[in-house]
Amino acid sequence: MKMWLAKHRAKAELVKAFRNGEIGNRYSYGSNSGLVYPKILSVNISRKEKSLTYIFSIPTGMDPKEIKKKEYCFMQVFGEKIEIKGDTKVFTLKVYVGNDSNLIRYDADLFREQANKMRLPIVCGTDMNGANVLYDMVEHPHLLIAGETGSGKSTQLRSILSSLIQFKNPDRLQLYLCDLKRSEFHIFRRVKHVQSVLVSPVDMTAMLAYLSEELKKRGDLLDAHELSHIDDLPDPPPYIVLCIDEVALLRKEKVIMAIVEDISAIGRALGIFLILSMQRPDAKLLEGALKNNLTVRMGFKCADLINARIIGTPGSEKLKENGRMLLKLQGQDGLKEIQAPYLGLDEAKSILESHKSPFTKKPFKEPSKSSDNDSQIIDSIFEVLD
Repeated sequence: MKMWLAKHRAKAELVKAFRNGEIGNRYSYGSNSGLVYPKILSVNISRKEKSLTYIFSIPTGMDPKEIKKKEYCFMQVFGEKIEIKGDTKVFTLKVYVGNDSNLIRYDADLFREQANKMRLPIVCGTDMNGANVLYDMVEHPHLLIAGETGSGKSTQLRSILSSLIQFKNPDRLQLYLCDLKRSEFHIFRRVKHVQSVLVSPVDMTAMLAYLSEELKKRGDLLDAHELSHIDDLPDPPPYIVLCIDEVALLRKEKVIMAIVEDISAIGRALGIFLILSMQRPDAKLLEGALKNNLTVRMGFKCADLINARIIGTPGSEKLKENGRMLLKLQGQDGLKEIQAPYLGLDEAKSILESHKSPFTKKPFKEPSKSSDNDSQIIDSIFEVLD
C-alpha cells in the first residue's frame, strides 16, 4: 500500500511537469480545446539506487524535440539531477535523489576490484547513483578532457595518471607526459612508469619521432606474426600512453600534430594511446580524423554551448559544481553525468613517492638518418671491395 501511494504521488508530480510546461499535443474540437498530455507507462522507485524512473510516451503528432527543449520544466519540479533519454515516441526520465555531495575524495582502493578486470583502466569517478565508473582504454581508445580553469580538469588528469601507475606495473605501462603549461606533471618525474616529462614543442619532437618509429616497429611485428593486436603476441610489448596537457598550444606544430593524429588512427591495435586535455576547445584542432578518433570525451564546465559542442558534450556548459563532468563513451547511449574524485597535490605526491626511482631518464635523441655524406662513404667502401 505504501509503495502504491508513493508511485501515485510520483505520477502526480510528472503530470504537474507536463501541465506547467504545456507539454503535449494541442487539439481543438468544436468549442472544446486543450492538450493531450504524454501517457505515463510505468513508474519505478529504486531504494538501492536512490532514484525514480518514469517511462512515458508522447501523443502522435507531437514534436519529440519539445521534450528536450522543455527540460527546464522537469528540473523545476524534480530538481537538477535528472536524465532524459528517448527518440521519437517513448522517453525515460530518471530522477536522482542520492549522492548530494559534490566532493568525493580519491581512493584507488575503491576502484581496484573493477580495475583488475581491465587491461588499461581509466578512472572516471562516481555516477549520480553513487556507483564507481571506470572504462578500459584498450576497448575505448584515446581520451579528450576539456573544461574551464577551476572546473576539475587538471585534478582529473592527476587522478587518471596516479591510478594507472598504481594499477599497472612499469613493465606493462610506459607514460610519456607533455606539460606545456609547466604546472601539472612535475610530480610525476622519476616515477618508474614515466619515460619523459617534457615542457616544450622542441623537447617533444625527438620523443614523438621515437613513438612514430615505435608505431612502425609494432606494426611490422604484427605483420610478421599475422596478428591484429599486440595483446595476441607471445611476448607483448608494454602499453604506451602519451598524455599532452593543453594540446591546443600545439595547433601550429604541424609535424607534432601529424604524429599525434597517426597515433589516434592506428594506435589502438598497437597498444599506443592518447590522453589530450585543453582549457578552451579549439574547433580547428579538433576537426577531421583526430576528433573522430577520440572515442571518449570528458566535458567539464564549459563557457558556453558552442564550446561544449566542440568537445562533443553539449550540456556541460550547464554544470555548476567543481569536478562535475559529462562523460561521452563511444557505444554508450547519451551522456553520463559523473562526479570526478578529488586528488590534492600533496596527497598525489605521497602516493607517487613509493613508485619513484632514484635515477633520471636519459633525454630522447632524434632517430639517426643517413646523410648524403654517409652514402658517399658507403659507396667508397663498396668500390674498394669491388
